[in-house]
Amino acid sequence: MARGLLGKLVSRSLSVAGKWQQQQLRRLNIHEYQGAELMSKYGINVPRGVAVSSVEEVKKAIQDAFPKENELVVKSQILAGGRGLGTFKSGLKGGVHIVKTDQVEEISGKMLGQILVTKQTGPQGKIASKVYLCEKLSLVNEMYFAITLDRKSAGPLIIACRKGGTSIEDLAEKFPDMILKVPIDVFKGITDEDAAKVVDGLATKVADRNASIEQVKKLYKLFCECDCTLLEINPIAETSDNQLVAADAKLNFDDNAAYRQKEIFSLRDSSQEDPREVAASKAGLNYIGLDGEIGCMVNGAGLAMATMDIIKLHGGTPANFLDVGGNASEGQVVEAFKILTSDEKVKAILVNIFGGIMKCDVIASGIVNAAKQVALKVPVVVRLEGTNVDQGKRILKESGMTLITAEDLDDAAEKAVKAAAS
Repeated sequence: MARGLLGKLVSRSLSVAGKWQQQQLRRLNIHEYQGAELMSKYGINVPRGVAVSSVEEVKKAIQDAFPKENELVVKSQILAGGRGLGTFKSGLKGGVHIVKTDQVEEISGKMLGQILVTKQTGPQGKIASKVYLCEKLSLVNEMYFAITLDRKSAGPLIIACRKGGTSIEDLAEKFPDMILKVPIDVFKGITDEDAAKVVDGLATKVADRNASIEQVKKLYKLFCECDCTLLEINPIAETSDNQLVAADAKLNFDDNAAYRQKEIFSLRDSSQEDPREVAASKAGLNYIGLDGEIGCMVNGAGLAMATMDIIKLHGGTPANFLDVGGNASEGQVVEAFKILTSDEKVKAILVNIFGGIMKCDVIASGIVNAAKQVALKVPVVVRLEGTNVDQGKRILKESGMTLITAEDLDDAAEKAVKAAAS
């Protein structure tokens, strides 16, 4: 099932000299089965389903939850879209299958523990540690529904399309008139009129209109109360018994709300994330891995963006976005170096610090200690400026380390690109 349009609409991609690369997103992503369970708690219609992680659990789930079903839907659970059109590295085609009940155990066994590659995972793919067994619904109409945050209207935006269950990006490109956008006043909340406009945009055929309006309002309530940044259902569908059902569930949540959404954030599956990003998160660092060869350690997101841009301008490519922030400790700097050097693609490291709250001597001490703990096998270019810059430069000079110093950002980027190429 396609799950990508809103990922593109709300993800903040970074354009580095013409090349689009993924940038940090402030959101928690959860699995489909977890999203469906949360929707159910809010009274939203979802298919009956059970998540399993072993063949033994598959057998028990069939006996307990689906004793009379002739067919079931078997969905691999990875945190990426395009599962239905994906391919397992084992050779199995498709991460979503509708099969006879007596074949569920076999197909589940071929998915569990295997790596699924989709258009969103990249060639490395993601491991399917669970599969989601769902009842097969009799669908008479498939549509698209989503709620996201919209800068233009400064509030939630509901997006609906009368066609769904396939690539919504393609539909939006070929038939833009099919896409309905309904901004919601964040102070008033969703009104009956708003919800009715959405239902009419979905062009439901058999589902009860009033009941469908209530479903839309419940979805909006979930979005607000759970601090979502994205709620996407593709497809939201009508069944033969005249119900509007969320046949898919993609939910993202604002990381800033973790303190009040502890139950939801406990669902985080770090096994689906880049291990470097997990390590950075534990160390209190802002890190996103990219696909270049120059590792960057910078304080401040704006400076990080500028550093990445100028690296690209000089013909190099950044290997990461790493912002140590304004209050990083010496220990955090050491952890930052460990993360940077764990990337085999990194051919040089550029440290670009403009000391304000973040002091240059703290960064310098962290670099020296990191060199003692981590075998630095790549050249390190350092540009320090600002608070305690003289102390920082003295610490680096007295360390005996072989460093490449730079006077300004342009000089630093040029030297880093040359160092990576040598």
